[in-house]
Amino acid sequence: MKTILKTVGTALAISAFAVGCNQEKEVAGTDLSAQALAAAQASGLRPPDSGSGGELHVYTWCDYIAPDVIESFERALKVKVVVDTFDSNEAMYAKLKAGGTGYDIIMPSSYQIATMAKEKMIQELDHSKIPNVRKNFDLRFKGQILDPSFKYNVPYAVTYTGFAYDKNKMPKGAEVASWTILANAALKGRISLLDDIREVIGAGLMSLGYSVNSTSADEINKAVAQVLKWRTNVRKFDGESYKTEVPAGSIWLGHGYSTDITQVIVGDEESGAPARDDIGFALPKEGYSIAFDEMVIAADAKRKDLAYAFINYIYEGDVAKVNMEYICGPNPVKPGIDALEDDYRKLIILTPEQLKHGQVIKGFDDKPEIMELYNKAWDRIKATEGK
Repeated sequence: MKTILKTVGTALAISAFAVGCNQEKEVAGTDLSAQALAAAQASGLRPPDSGSGGELHVYTWCDYIAPDVIESFERALKVKVVVDTFDSNEAMYAKLKAGGTGYDIIMPSSYQIATMAKEKMIQELDHSKIPNVRKNFDLRFKGQILDPSFKYNVPYAVTYTGFAYDKNKMPKGAEVASWTILANAALKGRISLLDDIREVIGAGLMSLGYSVNSTSADEINKAVAQVLKWRTNVRKFDGESYKTEVPAGSIWLGHGYSTDITQVIVGDEESGAPARDDIGFALPKEGYSIAFDEMVIAADAKRKDLAYAFINYIYEGDVAKVNMEYICGPNPVKPGIDALEDDYRKLIILTPEQLKHGQVIKGFDDKPEIMELYNKAWDRIKATEGK
């Protein structure tokens, strides 16, 4: 495993690393093969004595599973893990609806899962095959889960949406921990917003004091008007580029996810990317969104046995620790969280006071007319692109 210099107030060296989606997998440094084997056996899977154990296909977000975690699973079970990535729930859902198949595990955000279950895209889980989940789930995250019964879903990681920003470029007197920063004329052309319907419209709603899950046509329209005011300062909508463009200086403030920008802040010593004290992450005081990404098993999964083994493996304490050090965000696995260095735990786990301002994004699968309001609102916002 690569060693990264984590800057958390004072310099703290801990084991972790961050690589891009398109980089080749590197040789693992932390061997979790024993944990993989134990988790697989507990799930009812028996690895082959010789030869190939087949392939597990995972559809997830970029930079979201530690290479050591994947490689150890492959070595222990004589399998190949094939990972495809998406950059938004909408893109993932559209691909699957258009006939994208072949996946065993998918990692949508919580609010997308009810729709996928309703449309029979995923299957109910057999919890007897994933005993680590009930045993090791950290109950402090229960309030951030839309379905704590885990009927179709196993929580993977939580992200908080705010602002990645260049500390040296922020206008004097501007409050970066507020949605009002998006209207600051000094940042014109230097802002990016996520290319995500719920995140962007949710930002408009929360900035006005409304719920991120508003069902009011009037409030949604006011949120659109707010976003269109910000639009004059916004260079583009993009779900990935802020991770590189804020550190590079071409974007000064990027609407994005806590895990992504924490990876930038802590740096990657081995690849030559230093810790970045000049880059910050802020959660808007008016409210910010909380989204859990969860593991589900596709309805047409060919390797359900491997899927169950992998999910059970993710909930091993040692595995979760390595994974959290890589993704720079919390897996809700209590023994893994307990094993983290104190300073790093404080970096990625929000305090109860911070959580008071967060709002969990919920789905509208039972209210298609509300989702239609959001879709039309999004069309109005995106119609401004290129103008």
